[in-house]
Amino acid sequence: MKFTTWIAAAAVVGGLAVAACDADDGPMEKAGEKMDNAADSAGDAMGKAADKTGDAMDNAADKTGDAVDDAGDAMEKQGDKVEDSMDH
Repeated sequence: MKFTTWIAAAAVVGGLAVAACDADDGPMEKAGEKMDNAADSAGDAMGKAADKTGDAMDNAADKTGDAVDDAGDAMEKQGDKVEDSMDH
């Protein structure tokens, strides 16, 4: 046999093998696909929940930082008043 004949035969056999694998999925294949889809959905839901949690934590940290800044400003203002009252 010529080399090109071998190549053609291998291509035909490979094509048939791929076609046979994609033919009617059996019950185990269908169950596996359902499990894959469920796992993907669960992963997506967990990712969204993690994003929401991260956003909430960021907002809480921002509010806490703002409150600390406000408290520091108030303390500084009171310190200035005490200092001014001691100068008089």
